[in-house]
Amino acid sequence: MTTGQVKAFKLLSVAGAYWRGDEKNKMLQRIYGTAFEKQSQLDEYLKMREEAEKRDHRKLGKEMDLFSFHEEGPGFPFFHPKGMLLRQNLLAFWNELHDRYEYDQISTPIILNRQLWEQSGHWDHYRENMYFTTIDDAPYAIKPMNCPGGILVYKSNVHSYRDFPMRTAELGLVHRHELHGALHGLFRVRSFTQDDAHIFMLPSQMKQEITGVLDLFHEVYSAFGLEYHVELSTRPENSMGSDEIWELATKTLKEAIEEKGVPYQINEGDGAFYGPKLDFHVKDSIGRTWQCGTIQLDMLMPERFDMTYVGEDGQKHRPVMVHRACFGSIERFIGILVENYAGAFPVWLAPIQVKILPISEKHMAYAAELRKKFKKAGIRVELDESNEKIGYKIRKAQIEKVPYMAVIGDKEVETGTVSVRDRAKGDLGAQRTDEFIAHIKDISDSRKG
Repeated sequence: MTTGQVKAFKLLSVAGAYWRGDEKNKMLQRIYGTAFEKQSQLDEYLKMREEAEKRDHRKLGKEMDLFSFHEEGPGFPFFHPKGMLLRQNLLAFWNELHDRYEYDQISTPIILNRQLWEQSGHWDHYRENMYFTTIDDAPYAIKPMNCPGGILVYKSNVHSYRDFPMRTAELGLVHRHELHGALHGLFRVRSFTQDDAHIFMLPSQMKQEITGVLDLFHEVYSAFGLEYHVELSTRPENSMGSDEIWELATKTLKEAIEEKGVPYQINEGDGAFYGPKLDFHVKDSIGRTWQCGTIQLDMLMPERFDMTYVGEDGQKHRPVMVHRACFGSIERFIGILVENYAGAFPVWLAPIQVKILPISEKHMAYAAELRKKFKKAGIRVELDESNEKIGYKIRKAQIEKVPYMAVIGDKEVETGTVSVRDRAKGDLGAQRTDEFIAHIKDISDSRKG
């Protein structure tokens, strides 16, 4: 491409940078810009960039009082009460789905000894991203992944082919060291919760189980209105396992996604050395894509940990092992949702569903009664007890992206009603309290809004 083909360009920003990244060298000026063949392409890019800045989860997270970061723990997120409500709503959905899809939940320790990480291969291949400690003069590591702990749970019992498939899920807190410059809000942190699951099965059950995972993933992403596509990564040059098992594993993944009609592309030779994988890329409301879920067949761990089951022939065999994560990281997925919805979460997910706004002090007693009534009905409610004017209270609730506001004045106190404001539609007029509660519960329980 020559400069003559560049019809539209724009300088975006400037920043200081040390020559060759060494602070002992001179400070230089780095100029950032972008260029396109057509002005319309540049305009479209700048519009999306402007929209993305408005949706920045770091900015909205602060405005909505969801989470924060502090110098005392760079890369370690602090979730505030409203952020925890959002997180709990997300995990309640996750728990409900995994119960319905017949997963058993487990919990494994955050700290495990060096021997385990040597056996798993993390000590040799992932050590620079791990944190360490010493207990009773022996070396230990804080887990960067949940898999080895899940394998120890499997190995704590003798298994028969009749036990399969075994689906074990874990919401496990992991820690990974990232360079300070790579940290980016909730998208790149040093501690996060992985929604891991490990499925142990017979080779004959692979397609059935992969199909089940595809169904679960589809249900999750659809609940948030997220479109997605899949990338299938196949066998790399340096890999372990027989040609037969690789061919079967890749064929099974391909057949499963084709039968489900899921759009996918093949990344030849881009799989892990221990097995092929499916990566799920979701598209947000402004067209950006984010890598979230993954389904990974693993031919290494069963060998390294001598995992076995007793087959129909009475002999020991290796189980097929699948790693899968739907959100990938709970924290990162929350960041994606904040930006996808621009903070205006659907009613079922919103940390606060209703904010009660009394016009003056004399309306406070009725407002407090309403708060109790809403809470008893299981609705997440907040009462604005400030002495500010009602216009200010409404603007504050709008900034907080609360789905509904219940304005309380003389008329509402006299008639036992609420004056409802929708964050998007504005004034909806007076409603009976019981009817308003029933409406919120209906759209929340059905996850329609």
